[in-house]
Amino acid sequence: MQESVESLVSLLESYRGRDKVIRTVCYGSQLVGGVLSRGGGAGAEGASRLGNSLLLLSAQLSRCRTVLRLFDDLAMLAYSSSYGLGAGEEDSGLRCISVLTNMADQLYYPCEHVAWAADAQLIRVKSDKWWLVSTVLWGASLLLGILRSVRVLMLLRRKLRRSEQDRGGSSGSQLSRQVRAELLSVLSSMADLSNAVHWMPPGFLWAGRFPDWLVGLMGTVSSVIGLIQMNDGGGGSSGGGGDQSDAASPQPHSEG
Repeated sequence: MQESVESLVSLLESYRGRDKVIRTVCYGSQLVGGVLSRGGGAGAEGASRLGNSLLLLSAQLSRCRTVLRLFDDLAMLAYSSSYGLGAGEEDSGLRCISVLTNMADQLYYPCEHVAWAADAQLIRVKSDKWWLVSTVLWGASLLLGILRSVRVLMLLRRKLRRSEQDRGGSSGSQLSRQVRAELLSVLSSMADLSNAVHWMPPGFLWAGRFPDWLVGLMGTVSSVIGLIQMNDGGGGSSGGGGDQSDAASPQPHSEG
């Protein structure tokens, strides 16, 4: 028990860990709140009231994350600058995808900041278009992250074949862990991408058709995977900036 509490405290002391916990609670509240607010039968009124309260909590936590992201631009810029054009990347395909991902992530932040400032009435512009642009950039980053993970999986598969031929036990085990991390990254990005499409304008694929509980479910799946990857000491390759892409997970003002 004591060890679990210490692990949680350690997680909450870091910005990245705290954001992942807030994200998980945010989407978890939306999942449970969405289910309860649909209620029916005996005690439906009380369950519906609790569900609505959880949905309000989810919206507030989402706004909290949006405000915290006001300070993420420099961290993303530092990563993008250090990565550059990916000179240290062996595969040209990975290099190209990573550079594009970094560009999408870098542009995402100022667009979201403008949308937030417009909603807060700090500037006189319509926020809708800026929320749309930020969501498109987030979706593009997620899609590129999936493509990057797929490419990495293809390269790892080749390495696994060579490892099996060489009968390298420890090397094969390490490669298997990398494959698992990439598969989790794909699953996480696909869950987030489904929500990104939901927040697009009506008429685009399944935009606007997800009920609250389904949005919460997709976000919870992605968030739990993020916590698992963090506990494993890292994550997959999706999103050139690693955690930067995960941070770019908006819940537009219209949802809360």
